[in-house]
Amino acid sequence: MFTFLSIIAIGFFLGMRHATDPDHVIAVTTIVSQQRSTKRAAVIGALWGLGHTVTIFAVGTAIILFKLVIPVRLGLSMELCVGLMLIALGVWNLVGFVRSMPEQAITTEGEQQLIHSHPHSHGDYIHTHRHSHGPEMHSHSPEQTRLAVLDRSLGTIGGYQLLRPLVVGIVHGLAGSAAVALLILATIRNSSWAIAYLLVFGLGTIAGMMLITMSIASTFRLVGHRFHRFSHRLAAASGLVSLAFGLFLAYRIAVVQGLFSMHPHWTPH
Repeated sequence: MFTFLSIIAIGFFLGMRHATDPDHVIAVTTIVSQQRSTKRAAVIGALWGLGHTVTIFAVGTAIILFKLVIPVRLGLSMELCVGLMLIALGVWNLVGFVRSMPEQAITTEGEQQLIHSHPHSHGDYIHTHRHSHGPEMHSHSPEQTRLAVLDRSLGTIGGYQLLRPLVVGIVHGLAGSAAVALLILATIRNSSWAIAYLLVFGLGTIAGMMLITMSIASTFRLVGHRFHRFSHRLAAASGLVSLAFGLFLAYRIAVVQGLFSMHPHWTPH
């Protein structure tokens, strides 16, 4: 017989455990690999958890209260979105890695300059493009730059960076909401307690992902202080892993589970 306190404790623990699922960790690693601040990493983890909780709570509550049944093809499609998202995150990281690799160019005086890309500013204008730090190699005059809201945000953890983990969490929540709701329905008969479990489960995922992102950022920062180039390659490796795992998920869902076949099969997990 479950008591309310036991439901709270189990829900929080399972929420933290749920945050450690491979697709969750791989996705946030591609985002956190660009951060060295544990505080910013914690914010990223909290935003992922918030997005995950919103969809888990919304879809799970609908399933619990209205006894909704998610069609097989829709359930597979939601999981396919996770695979496609991992592919996109992986490609994003790899493109950033390639663009940040320095190249050599010859100046007008015959000297060599490194051409590279990173966020930099001219006054309050922050943006990114390939350039050298030689005065004649910069592609534009600082006095001629125009303010751009999106470009300014790219230089910090502004709205653009904050939106990405939130959206990733929402997609993950959609894919996992059916399994969580079915587990609750099988063990908790009281609808109010079941909904309370969803909230506590969500808090657990937020706490768990915050710990994960802080640990990842700390590792990247530690490695970066000692082995700068290796840290850079480690970030690229996270993109490769995300791309490979996303392709694996997409193949399993589309081909093995037959999303686009006449008889798809799906077991929420």
